[in-house]
Amino acid sequence: MDDTTKKIRLQKYLADCGMGSRRACEEIIENGHVRLNGAVVERQGVKVGPGDQVRVEGKRVAPQKSVYMLLNKPRGVLCTSKDTHDRQTFVDCIPAISERIYCVGRLDKESEGLLIITNDGDWAHRLMHPRHHVEKRYRVWTENAVSPEHVVEMRKGVMSDGELLRAVHVKSRKAGKTGHLCEVVLREGRKRQIRRMFSILGYSVKRLCRIATGPLRLGKLRPGEWRHLRPGEVAMLRDVSEIGN
Repeated sequence: MDDTTKKIRLQKYLADCGMGSRRACEEIIENGHVRLNGAVVERQGVKVGPGDQVRVEGKRVAPQKSVYMLLNKPRGVLCTSKDTHDRQTFVDCIPAISERIYCVGRLDKESEGLLIITNDGDWAHRLMHPRHHVEKRYRVWTENAVSPEHVVEMRKGVMSDGELLRAVHVKSRKAGKTGHLCEVVLREGRKRQIRRMFSILGYSVKRLCRIATGPLRLGKLRPGEWRHLRPGEVAMLRDVSEIGN
């Protein structure tokens, strides 16, 4: 076997280093932030092999061990690794690890529930991209019961800031101690989508919790608790993201 058979494309190498999806890594290359053996990479398609040195913005990078974790994000925690105002982030909820990790599909500060954490850029990109149709299931508590008419509207789609926000499934349930409960399923995951949909229709969201992504369930994890995903779960999520491709 000659050395050329061991080489891989630079964008895949960067993704394996935890720098993001392959498309994101292509943008890093396009912006001139990558050096291969001391020279700035100026085009796509360059390959990396054993013994090559790759630096991003001056820092040497190397492939990492793949990390796949599930966190029950508590309310008030940010889905960012660093915060300029020293607020609590998801990183504060898990043990310190050397790999560069990030969230798969963010939850806003006041939302809680299932949060997948990884350093596998391609795997994360597939799970997040709307065209792969990976469903996310939420429980939403409101001050007032959602009317059947508004359930239908959310399924058809409501306009907010020029965007059509639509739910795959909405089901209104009985009231409890924390308010009126709805179950909502999304495939798109636009920024603050559920809160915006409910606000447009006149509902105040008291609590919002993601309970599932595809076949992965939050289960019995308490707020702030985490666990590693089992290999079968990682494969299952990869498979479900490929169905809609």
